[in-house]
Amino acid sequence: MAKIIATDKAPSAIGPYSQAMVVGNMVFTSGQIAIDPAVGDIVAKDIAGQTEQVMKNLTAVLAAAGTSMDKAVKTTCFLADIADFAAFNEIYGKYFTSKPARSCVAAKALPKGALVEVEVIAEL
Repeated sequence: MAKIIATDKAPSAIGPYSQAMVVGNMVFTSGQIAIDPAVGDIVAKDIAGQTEQVMKNLTAVLAAAGTSMDKAVKTTCFLADIADFAAFNEIYGKYFTSKPARSCVAAKALPKGALVEVEVIAEL
């Protein structure tokens, strides 16, 4: 049976979905963009600042589910501009030290004009 995960330490869903779902011993997060939950909006304007906020949001969602970034097995990353890949990758590497499998693609547009969105599958 699936369990819905919700925390106020990450932005609430902006649509009909959950921050994450636990199924068995796996956690599936929704894509996180750089919304600061304290402000309710994107505050960073650059890829580095937005990536840091995305990682903070993912850390909070995974913690609420009872796991961590170290238990990630797969990520899917979306960049509004693939030219931001190097700057994104530098920050991503600080958070995903276990080196999970990853896909990273450029997207024509992301919600709320975000520059980056990341979703995670992790073990409990």
